[in-house]
Amino acid sequence: MSLQAPRDAVLCVRHLLFTICLAAASLTGCTRTPVALQPKQDAPHRPGAAATFRVADASLPTPLVLVAYGDTRFTDPAETKASNAVARRALVARVAHEDPAAIFVNGDLPWHGVPADYAEYRSETTLWRDQHLLVYPALGNHEFAGCEQPQCLALWWKEFPELQGRRWYSVAIGSRVLAVALDSNASLLPGSEQRVWLENQMSALDPDVRLVFVVLHHPPLADVQTVKMQDHNPRPNEQALAGFLDVIAARSKARFIVSAGHIHNYERLERTGVIYLVSGGGGARPYELDRTPADLYRGADFPNFHYVRFELGPHTVVGEMIRLRDSAAPAPGKWEVRDRFELTLPP
Repeated sequence: MSLQAPRDAVLCVRHLLFTICLAAASLTGCTRTPVALQPKQDAPHRPGAAATFRVADASLPTPLVLVAYGDTRFTDPAETKASNAVARRALVARVAHEDPAAIFVNGDLPWHGVPADYAEYRSETTLWRDQHLLVYPALGNHEFAGCEQPQCLALWWKEFPELQGRRWYSVAIGSRVLAVALDSNASLLPGSEQRVWLENQMSALDPDVRLVFVVLHHPPLADVQTVKMQDHNPRPNEQALAGFLDVIAARSKARFIVSAGHIHNYERLERTGVIYLVSGGGGARPYELDRTPADLYRGADFPNFHYVRFELGPHTVVGEMIRLRDSAAPAPGKWEVRDRFELTLPP
């Protein structure tokens, strides 16, 4: 992999960011600091359009690599029905091997939103912290399992203290990428607090941004099931988001990718030029599904423990679904690219 600067110089920058992060009490599990534009603590969801966090261009490698996946369900490894700890840990190690500029977790990071499961997350992702990797999580429904909502949120914010008071936020990854982490447990309907915030983010999108990356848990678009897992079909709340993106993407110079989870498998769909991914293969119990003609991924593999790797070049972004091929092995470690797509970025 070629770098914008010599590798040692990049590592020096990371070391400096790590030092800043420690001083600023940065995200737990994310010790390469986001170099945040610090929001006012008394108004975490104010309608201002500035990115909540920002990573400077100077600290980013070339090519720029991002990783997204979800439904990890970190929990006691003795729990083998709800989550597969062996596959989960293999994915953590492989993602660390990618050395991405950012990791986006699209919800259901813990099995339950309780201290023990967050402790397991910290234990299993030590490698990420050792490498000072940035982790940006979105809230899923399992973050609200096993506790009352105020306690669940308090524990999530304790794990990720820079998100204190915020359920949705944005991250400028250099000058060309804006990532938006949404909370699909809250309303995305027109007029809602979250929707107004998102509209303001999009209306003030920096003209240099060429990729908008939307991360949330419940999918706005997916293979609609008539037999299996019908309760995981897209809901009106997220369908409203897709309708909004139809309009925004049509008049924007940026390309849009949506990464969701909730369905423990992989899907890729497209509508009005927006790519919709379901990436729920982070370790949770896999779900079988019936693929519809709209699904651009036609693989019949099962289970699909995987992550999605994005590489941003000068004129394109390439996405690859990287699957754990030998997940049933005692020590799995064989990986294969099972889906690949490329988007041309506007000049």
